[in-house]
Amino acid sequence: MAEKMELRDIEVWDGNMAASQAMRQVQIDVVAAYPITPSTPIVENYGSFLANGYVDGEFVMVESEHAAMSGCIGASAAGGRVATATSSQGFALMVETLYQASGMRLPVILNVVNRALAAPLNVNGDHSDMYLGRDSGWIQFDAYNPQNAYDLNFIAFRVAEDHEVRLPAMVHQDGFLTSHTAQGVHTLDDDTAYSFVGDFKPMNDMLDLDHPVTHGVQTEEDWHFEHKARQHHDLMTKVFPRIQAAFDAFEKLTGRKYNIVETYNTDDADAVVVCMGTAVETAVEVSNELREEGKKVGVIGIRVIRPWPYDQLLDALKGIKAIGALDRSSPNGTFGMLYNELAGTVVNGDEKKVLTNYVYGLGGRDLLKSQLREIYAELLANAEAGKPTTPLQQLIGVRGPKISFH
Repeated sequence: MAEKMELRDIEVWDGNMAASQAMRQVQIDVVAAYPITPSTPIVENYGSFLANGYVDGEFVMVESEHAAMSGCIGASAAGGRVATATSSQGFALMVETLYQASGMRLPVILNVVNRALAAPLNVNGDHSDMYLGRDSGWIQFDAYNPQNAYDLNFIAFRVAEDHEVRLPAMVHQDGFLTSHTAQGVHTLDDDTAYSFVGDFKPMNDMLDLDHPVTHGVQTEEDWHFEHKARQHHDLMTKVFPRIQAAFDAFEKLTGRKYNIVETYNTDDADAVVVCMGTAVETAVEVSNELREEGKKVGVIGIRVIRPWPYDQLLDALKGIKAIGALDRSSPNGTFGMLYNELAGTVVNGDEKKVLTNYVYGLGGRDLLKSQLREIYAELLANAEAGKPTTPLQQLIGVRGPKISFH
C-alpha cells in the first residue's frame, strides 16, 4: 500500500513536477521510460516517488524511447494503468509505436514536453513534436501552464480509460517555458485525485486467461480499412462528449473550468489570434491591453488538438472577420497546421473570414508582446478590408530580411 503525500493547497511546481505529481496520485501500475530533455524530470520525479514508497507500481528503465512506449503497450495490453513522458527526438523515435497503441485501443497516457526537432540540434520548445503526432490516433490535450499540466493529466486518464473510448492520450506542455517555470499550482489531496480518475478497469486484457484475446493482428485489405474507420469514428463522435463530461465533473470538484476550445475577449471581436501553449497567455495579456485602447481583438486557444474541434471552433469564430493562425512549428513547404486546419473548418461556413498564417517561436525563440501588437494591427486591417492586406504567411522574429509568402 502506497504512502500518502501531504500537499499544501497551493504548491510551487514547474510543469514537470505538476505532471509527475498527477501521475503519482493516480497510482500507475507501470511507467516505462527513457530520459530526454526537457521531459526528464517527469520520470525522475516519479522514480523518486516510487523509491520513497509513494507509488505501488513498477518503474521500467529501458534502452530507448521506442522501447519505452513498447513497454507501455505491453503493460497496457496486460491490463495495467500505464504512462510515460518524452520530448522531441524521443517522441520521433516513438512514432511507430504510437500507431500501435492507438490501433490496439490501449489507454496509455503520454506527457509530451514539446521541443524542437533536429537538425539543427535544439533543446528548447516549439511544437514540432506535437505536430508530428497529430495523425497517430491519440487524443491530444494542450496545457498553457503548470496548473493545466496537473489538471489535464487527471482528465486524460479519466477519458482514455473510459470503456466507450479506450484510446491513448497525450498531454502537451511547452518545453522550459512551462516544464521548467515554477508557478503556484492548486492541488488535490491524494484520495480526491485518485477518486476523480477511479480504479482502473481492464478490458480485453491479455492476462485474463479465461477470456483469451490477441492484440495487433494482421488484417490486410480484408479488415484494415474497417478498423481505421471505426477508430476515426469513435475519435470524432465518442471522445468529445466524454471530454466535456470530464471537464464538467472537474469544474464541479475544483472550480477550475476547462473548455475544448478556450475563448478570451471574443464576444464582439473583429479579429482574433488562434494559438496553443504559452502563447495563449501572452496573447490574452496583449488582447486585454488593446481592448483598453478600444480595439476589438480576442484570443482562441486550442485545448483539445485531437480530435480536431471542428464544431466548437465554428461556434467560437462566429462574427469574427479576421483570423491569425499562430503556428509554432516549421511549415517546411506549406502553411502551418493550425492554418490548414482552420481553413478546412471555415471554408464551408456561412461567413466570409480572412485567414492568415504567422509562424513564430521556433527553437524556443520568444514571442514578444510588441510582435503580437503588430499582428493584431494587421488582422484589424484585414478585417476592415475584407481581404488579406499582408502576405498569407509570415515568419515572425526571424533575423535579417523579413520572410513572407503570398
